[in-house]
Amino acid sequence: MAVTTRLTWNEEKSLQKLLGSVSLSLLYKSSVHGCSINDMLHRCSHQGSTITVIYLSKDVVGVFILGHYPTIDEDFGNPNSSFYFSFKNDKTEIKTAFLNTTLKINYEKLTACHPNFKDIFSLTPNNSLVFLHLVLANELGINYRSSKYLECEVFRVEGIKDGNGYIRRITGTTQRRHELLADLRAYRPSEDLVSEIRILLLGPVGSGKSSFFNSVKSVFQGHVTRQAAVGSDSTSITELYRIYPIKDGKGGESLPFKLCDSMGLDEEEGAGLCMDDIRHILKGCMPDRYHFNPQQPITCKHPNFIISPSLKDRIHCVAYVLDSSSINMLSSKMLAKLKQVQEEVLNCGIQQVALLTKVTNYQEVLQDNFLNMKKCVTSGSEIMKIQEMLHIPTSNIFMVENYASEVELDPLKDILILSALRQILRAVDDYLEDLPLEETDEAVGMSQLHMCD
Repeated sequence: MAVTTRLTWNEEKSLQKLLGSVSLSLLYKSSVHGCSINDMLHRCSHQGSTITVIYLSKDVVGVFILGHYPTIDEDFGNPNSSFYFSFKNDKTEIKTAFLNTTLKINYEKLTACHPNFKDIFSLTPNNSLVFLHLVLANELGINYRSSKYLECEVFRVEGIKDGNGYIRRITGTTQRRHELLADLRAYRPSEDLVSEIRILLLGPVGSGKSSFFNSVKSVFQGHVTRQAAVGSDSTSITELYRIYPIKDGKGGESLPFKLCDSMGLDEEEGAGLCMDDIRHILKGCMPDRYHFNPQQPITCKHPNFIISPSLKDRIHCVAYVLDSSSINMLSSKMLAKLKQVQEEVLNCGIQQVALLTKVTNYQEVLQDNFLNMKKCVTSGSEIMKIQEMLHIPTSNIFMVENYASEVELDPLKDILILSALRQILRAVDDYLEDLPLEETDEAVGMSQLHMCD
């Protein structure tokens, strides 16, 4: 009978993504192969890089070991050749800890030694016991330090492309994601002219506008969400104008930026988002949840029409969302529509960026140091095509891979999504700093008036 793992499908996929799309092969299961160091070494020695997974009553913890399992009474590996992780029952995201440890095995246990804290981790199969130093327990979000475990499994990790610097790149992925999240959580609009930024998503039907909002929300929620309806029909799924706030975690505070989702652009007249509606959106006259009618644009007679919009009501940046796989197939009519939209945006003096979606080889980011993601994700031909079509600087063209059918977050996708969002907000700051003096004076006056209310 085949030996099966206790890892859930989602947990296994999350580990594979964390390690760079590797595959996992179960080598050892304590309840099947025996509860001793010798039993473990018999099946795990000379198998290459491994993941040891320990199942506790409420948590799952583990250690990734780069290279072969250590032999008895032999120090193994260089510092930073392993890292630790945990799954929590109430969380969908892996927590990781990268510590300067060296592994060794004696006749009783596997131990990880740290120069400052001595034994920081140990696994004793004979007693089904795992120990975590307080420092490591805190890093992994574990409330206890020593506990009996229910099961221990060891997997061979297959598909590591480059052993040299592998842990450094894995560390870089986690750190980069945390840095981007911290930057965006700390963001405040430049010049204190508005309390929040509004980013309008525009693009052809099916390009990924609503999916981008869902993806941004997913990253900050800590799990994949699908609030905005998405689809692949030839006509736009989005029929309402939505101004979506982004909350930092479930029940958390709203972050100082909103994504505005609109009906898709259509090359045919009388279909898709019409130019009159675009003008009203850009100027801040369009109310949230307005139901689009391509044959009948909104007018000032609409009961919720915003007649005198302030700076905070207006769009501060337009993001053209384009499918990277169909850039070369855009019709002349669609290109003309995009040019017409762009003319309106330029007349309003609003910042412009482009988001290239459906980037299939985004995982190449793991092989880079994140300093030149555009080079490692794509050949650059799509970027140059967009630059040629819309005359948007290449520095304002970003690549993302939205969450579509996935059920778990992917750190590499998150990095692309968060990087694009951060650059958009920086572009908005440039827009605010370049506003005419009369508009900034008006915005400051309104802000002071609200403070007095």
